[in-house]
Amino acid sequence: MNISKFREAGIKLSSVVSELTGVSGRAMLEALILGDTDPAAMAELAKKRLRVKIPQLTEALYGRFTSHHAYLARMHLDLIDQHTAAIQQLTDRIEVVIEPFRGFRDLICTIPGIGGYTADIVVAETGADMTRFPTAQHLASWAGTTPGNNESAGKIKSRRTRPGNPYLQGALGTAAMSISHTHDTYLGAKYRRIATRRGPLKANVAVQRALLVAIWHIATTNTTYHDPGGDYFTRLNPQKARNNAVHQLEAMGYHVTLDQAS
Repeated sequence: MNISKFREAGIKLSSVVSELTGVSGRAMLEALILGDTDPAAMAELAKKRLRVKIPQLTEALYGRFTSHHAYLARMHLDLIDQHTAAIQQLTDRIEVVIEPFRGFRDLICTIPGIGGYTADIVVAETGADMTRFPTAQHLASWAGTTPGNNESAGKIKSRRTRPGNPYLQGALGTAAMSISHTHDTYLGAKYRRIATRRGPLKANVAVQRALLVAIWHIATTNTTYHDPGGDYFTRLNPQKARNNAVHQLEAMGYHVTLDQAS
């Protein structure tokens, strides 16, 4: 909601309430629109955890809220309600048209970082038909998550990813960012491993590609996702993991002696 007119009126509700259209914020706005002039009474409309801020709310609701401000606030709230209703109608429609693909959608939602919204985009952009892609690499290339091959006279000039499906890339990029914060998943470990060497952007694209590979295999085998675990790379090469840990400690100024645990 545009709160510039509220500031003109001296109302600073947004400085205390993070979500003006939440239950508490909406109740106070409705009271203002109806002509309530008692800040303390309006502050008492706060619910749950917001009630601890009643003194701040009382101060924030003190101002010069006129009938003109009420008119503008009513218009904004009505527009928000209309948009909310339209979004809900569209959401309900999506649930109807996605019904034939629900099995595929539920399977790929077993992948960490893939929620219902991202799964819907995967369905919409791929048609949930992996037969179009002979291999997982073909799917990743179509989506634009594989590096290009710009090489001349034996010299690599560029490894930038090729243009792909922007909607799918956007959804998978968001999922990859969510995955980067996980600490007990293979994909989270993969992100941190690549980010350390090549930076977060390349790590994000690499995780997007890994997601597409997983999606292709899940659709092809009709099975749920099996996570190799956050310690996958340690188990894959334990000696390398041990040496890296020793080198890190030595770089911090420690002398390291290893004893085999019983």
